This record gives sequence, C-alpha cells and structure tokens, in this order.
Amino acid sequence: MGMEPAELAHGLFRVLETGDPALAAEVVHEEFHNREAAVAPAACARPGPAGVLASGAWMRSAFTGLHFPVLATALGDEEVWVRLRMRGRHTGAFVRYRDGALDQAIPPTGREIDFEQIHVLGVRDGKVVRHEAVRDDVTMLGQLGVFPPAPPTALRMVAWRLTGRAARAAALVTAEAAEAAAALPAGTGTGR
Repeated sequence: MGMEPAELAHGLFRVLETGDPALAAEVVHEEFHNREAAVAPAACARPGPAGVLASGAWMRSAFTGLHFPVLATALGDEEVWVRLRMRGRHTGAFVRYRDGALDQAIPPTGREIDFEQIHVLGVRDGKVVRHEAVRDDVTMLGQLGVFPPAPPTALRMVAWRLTGRAARAAALVTAEAAEAAAALPAGTGTGR
C-alpha cells in the first residue's frame, strides 16, 4: 500500500526542505489544508500538494540549508504528532503576511536558526490531509534579533520598509511561492 503515517510526516517535511513535486504528490492529499498559512504568501493556502510546495519555497527563500530534524512522532487516530527542530541560515528576506498583505520583512541577518516545533498532521487515504503547528516563534525571532529588537536589525527593517525593499521582497517571495505551487506534474493535485 502506501507509506505508514510516521513516514508520511517525514515525507511532508522533506517536501518543505527540497520542494520535490513528485514527493509532494505522493504524501499530500488533494484536500490538504494548512491552518498555519495565514502568515504566508497566498499560494501557501492553496489546497493539496500545491500549498505545501508554496510553503516550502517561501521558507527556503529566507533560510538556506532549511532542515527539519524529527525528534519524535506519536500516532493517534488518523493523526501524527511530530516534534522537530527547524534549522537553517537566514540568508534571504523572511517575509510574514497578515490577511494576504505584507506584515513584516526581516532583512537577511546571516544568523542561524534552531528552534523546536510541534506539528499535528491529519492523515486520510494514506496521505497527509491537514496541518497545524505549535512553534516557538519567539525563540526564532530572538535568534534573528527581532524580538526583543536588536537596534541594528530594527533599523534595517525600518529602512527596508521606508525604501520599498520590504514590498519588493514580499512581491518576489509571493511570486516564488506561486511558481512553486504550479510545479506539480499534470494530474497530481491542484497545482495548475
């Protein structure tokens, strides 16, 4: 048959790391819903593998060497709970959205991120159909110098907003996410 639920979880995070459209089609249900897409480009809210590919492109645009080492998994009725770490180097603008519009653009800092997250994945028909997360975003923002605000990072963020670089970064990230969402082979999910 297909993959076991824990393997599906590993596969989902591998898609985020690599942007592999074939793997996305293999592990992500066409009705997949990402509850966490509210702070991401609009394409990340698309159902199915397309939304996962867009989410991966969004995160990889900000973090080089993006990696999600899984620390533990627990299985429930049609759910997989995953405890992992998110790691990478902040080499691109990390753009966060609110209601589909630019909320915050953090200019590249070159800093490493490494923080813990818990993800709850719904599984149906041998694929991941739902995603929710509890992330330690405060730790990540601290590692980037945003919270509490480090003066150099805060000044760069203000300068980016005033000069329009934040808006340009958001437009570029939005386009990259939409392009990734369209990368599915024909007949595999809701890419095109």
